[in-house]
Amino acid sequence: MSNSLPVLYSYFRSSCSWRVRIVLALKNIKYKQKAVHLLNNGGEQHGDEYKTTNPMEQVPSLEIDGMLLTQSLPIMEYLEETRPDINPVLPTNPKDRVKVRQICEIINSGIQPVQNLSILQAVGPERKMSWGHDAIHKGFVAVEELLKVTSGKYCVGDTITLADVCLVPQVYNATRFKVDMKLFPTIARINETLEEVAEFRAAHFSCQPDTPQELRK
Repeated sequence: MSNSLPVLYSYFRSSCSWRVRIVLALKNIKYKQKAVHLLNNGGEQHGDEYKTTNPMEQVPSLEIDGMLLTQSLPIMEYLEETRPDINPVLPTNPKDRVKVRQICEIINSGIQPVQNLSILQAVGPERKMSWGHDAIHKGFVAVEELLKVTSGKYCVGDTITLADVCLVPQVYNATRFKVDMKLFPTIARINETLEEVAEFRAAHFSCQPDTPQELRK
């Protein structure tokens, strides 16, 4: 593996970047961040320079181990597979592992892409709040039902997994879109527990290098 410090191309409030920051923290990986502002000048992700890094014009991207990786779930699984002994985030039991992946995919494929920035820009300012709210509410109905079966202290049992990593940024988005979290008590309980975990606090959007001063805690 390369000895150079990994580089994460990130935007402070991107939920996909947030996920990767959590896993980097859990794996105790030191890294540098390069901010890609998703709104400045029409979005820095669309600039010619960043397109060579990520042709999908999205964050995150991660330079690590001599490779350039994109898409949050493959990045996180790579970090798990190459560093499995440091705070593992996937269970060894296949039945538990598939439970984790189900929750991840509901969020990663069924919720986040439907309410991400490019979609909200397309639906327009008058509809974006209701659109985002409805997308997250529908997905959280499914996640809540799964968690009633799979959860212990965390999403799947009593160990932090990728399901928890995906959950926390999505709960933040839910609050932004005024989803009533009282309807999802299991999600809310797990999220409150995770907010006290040091690695989750370190990855929070409010304390990143590109977080605007008015949003810092």
